[in-house]
Order: sequence, then C-alpha cells, then structure tokens
Amino acid sequence: MSEKEITVQFWDEKLYSEFQELKDGTGEDKERRKFIDRALDDLKQNPACGIKILSKLIPKEYKQKFGINNLWKYNLPGAWRLLYTLEADKIKILAIVLEWLSHKDYERRFKYG
Repeated sequence: MSEKEITVQFWDEKLYSEFQELKDGTGEDKERRKFIDRALDDLKQNPACGIKILSKLIPKEYKQKFGINNLWKYNLPGAWRLLYTLEADKIKILAIVLEWLSHKDYERRFKYG
C-alpha cells in the first residue's frame, strides 16, 4: 500500500449528523453505528477494501448529485450497504461516505430485481 495519508469523511454535515444520531437511537441504530464505525476504521486502513462498482452501473442520480466517477460498496452486517467514493492526489486519499442503506433500498436504487 502507498504511504499516502488516508482520510475518511462524510459527504455533508447532514449525513454526519445522521451518523451521530445513531448513537442515541434504537438498539438496531446503535448496532448499525458500531458497524459503520468498523467500516470507517477499515477504510482508514485500506480505502479500496470495498467492492468497486462498475462505472456503467453507477446510478445517474449519484453522478448528478455527488459529481463522482467512482463508487464503492462496503457490505455491512444485516444486509446493509455503505456507499463511498474515493478521491486522491499525490499526497492523500480521501474516502467520502455518501450514504448507507438497507439491501432492499440498495437493490431499488441500483434497479436490481
């Protein structure tokens, strides 16, 4: 792996707030928070630890809303998905969390089934 600095951040403050609110939610929310925390730690170690989604499969709404040209999926327990994109320059790699969603919502978003 490269010696680049690796940073993980959320797409915007609203998403970060939703992440913070999981701590005070139901038991399921707290579990999800723990799983997302683990995913963030994994991304800090290896930003490419997820599954890269083929460019042609990236939903148009993601390209429009986020202006991205790459999309990665990190599988969370309970069939949840964390979606993120990577940006890099000569000295750092930035993993940007776009959202997390249930498997059902993921399938709907990607028009599977």
